[in-house]
Amino acid sequence: MVDFSDRVAVITGAGGGLGRSHALLLASLGAAVVVNDLGGSVGGDGSSHSAADAVVAEIEAAGGTAVADYNSVAAPEAAKAIIDHAIAEFGSVDVLINNAGILRDRTFVNMSVAEIHSVLDVHLRGAFYVTQPALAHMKERGYGRIVMTSSASGILGNFGQANYGAAKMGLVGLMNVIALEGAKYGIRVNAIAPIASTRMTEGLLGEVLEYFQPEQVSPAVAYLASEACELTSEVWSVGGGSVSRIFIALADGYFKYPKDGPLTVADVVDNLGEIRSEDGYIVPYSSQDEFAKLGPKLLDG
Repeated sequence: MVDFSDRVAVITGAGGGLGRSHALLLASLGAAVVVNDLGGSVGGDGSSHSAADAVVAEIEAAGGTAVADYNSVAAPEAAKAIIDHAIAEFGSVDVLINNAGILRDRTFVNMSVAEIHSVLDVHLRGAFYVTQPALAHMKERGYGRIVMTSSASGILGNFGQANYGAAKMGLVGLMNVIALEGAKYGIRVNAIAPIASTRMTEGLLGEVLEYFQPEQVSPAVAYLASEACELTSEVWSVGGGSVSRIFIALADGYFKYPKDGPLTVADVVDNLGEIRSEDGYIVPYSSQDEFAKLGPKLLDG
């Protein structure tokens, strides 16, 4: 059911950790893989060809097809060059996995402008820069699968990671919009929030480290990146053998009919319980679903 024969996958940040695991798995399932990695440090410093080259060598040794790419996702021209490279080498781009990332953790009040910009540049702007030319190509071909790498640090929050968390939640917003824009062209866009032992999480998982290898994440990514997947605009928490959907819900809440006058501060204070109640929620597909919920009530009022 999940077969990548005659498919081309671009994976950013694929020189190690999760990206390497994704690349090896998709190649084993028949994909021609562009292994993109700048080869820098966890903090984004420096560059090297060795990381991407090593993964390509692994894929080729196992009988797969791959090519290395060393462009940075953080610069628009270089990011576009990644997609151009894939098309020049293999003729198309069917799959894009936005995985490249760096860390520059610090408490928010002490975070420098450089630390804010560098993390946003790689995680969020980098995904913009790579995805835009990829999406244009996919629209022309009438097919595509895009997987974003979000994080619980953004969806739920994590101390000392304001830059990283904001970038990762930004990817969910990007996913939601391009999922709508790409739907009629056969393009599906989803995201994962992985829990995995990588350079970026070194020292955080302690004695349960062995249960959170990157290989425990890649099968879910392979499904989301495959033709078999018709889901779109979903976020999955993946790691340690668990795959779970994370979703944003819109509860029924409190409603004051227009005939009863405008909403007041007192109404909010007096109805906090109803406002915060989780009963009767829906999972909206787009912002239009808010109006679908409100419309009947306004018309009835």
